Amino acid sequence: MSARLTVDLDALAANWRALDALSGGTASAVVKADAYGLGAKKVGPTLARAGARRFFVALPDEGAALRGALGPGPEICILGGFAPADISLFRDHGLVPVLNSAAQARAWFDAMPGAAAGLQVDSGMNRLGMEAEELASILPLPDAVGFVTSHLACADEPEHPQNATQLAAFRAMTDGLGLPRSLAATGGILLGEAFRFDFTRPGVGIYGGAPFTDARAVVTLEAPIIQVRDVAPGESVGYGAAWRASQPAWIATIAAGYADGILRAAGQGGLSAFWQGRRLPLVGRVSMDLITLDVSRCEGIGPGAMIELLGTSQGVDDVAAAAGTIGYEVLTSLGSRYARRYTGG
Repeated sequence: MSARLTVDLDALAANWRALDALSGGTASAVVKADAYGLGAKKVGPTLARAGARRFFVALPDEGAALRGALGPGPEICILGGFAPADISLFRDHGLVPVLNSAAQARAWFDAMPGAAAGLQVDSGMNRLGMEAEELASILPLPDAVGFVTSHLACADEPEHPQNATQLAAFRAMTDGLGLPRSLAATGGILLGEAFRFDFTRPGVGIYGGAPFTDARAVVTLEAPIIQVRDVAPGESVGYGAAWRASQPAWIATIAAGYADGILRAAGQGGLSAFWQGRRLPLVGRVSMDLITLDVSRCEGIGPGAMIELLGTSQGVDDVAAAAGTIGYEVLTSLGSRYARRYTGG
């Protein structure tokens, strides 16, 4: 009996529609990293049926796979830009590069004259995108350039001064270009109308993650108990003898570990699990395939019982907080050994 990962496609579509409504009906969808670990072959068509017509992934291989799931029609944009070695992927699958430097832009214009492209400018994150001087060096732009984007570094912190600084920089670089503009991902959408421009690019909020606090839960992760044992006072549990019983305890071992995306650091940060709404503290360390829980107060629990690790009782951001990380990492770390189930959609 294996652990089970359930993805609620109806909740996912509802989250996209809510972010689209906040965006004035202009939202695209970010489905990179295999739809944040949840499966782009299922997620992409669900979002297309919900109304998404433009999709963003990181790499051309991701774009080719997504085209196979979506078929012709929706625009698939590659955030990592263009390299000549990938030209067949772009041509064969109708992919649109988001060009991040003047060198990329010139290579694309030479290799694919008249083919659609977007641009990314650096408004202050210093990661990807053209500086103002680079952008000026490729003007005037070909008619096939369809949009210009940038990305906010601190959108999850509404009061951070860099949000206003980047907004001003983006306007200064793009006013007068005559192109549709996009600055906001999930956090930027929530910053308000000034950040939304002509279209938005929601990502983590679609999948139920912060900062979109109104999101519906999309993921439920359950793992079975495979053994329960009595532990006497003074006995230890797990690697490093990191936990010792101070009183008689009943300890359940469940079939999931860090190989399945249960982050090891969460074991030191107060990670819990749930059974029939009851909180079960994790004891000992998270190991590769197993974790151990204190079930001393649970009558009737035993091998085969399914224990909730993610769901309505404990969301991705709760698990992230226990591990000292972010919900994005929790989602994209979910392993391949789960029995995956999709509901709705």
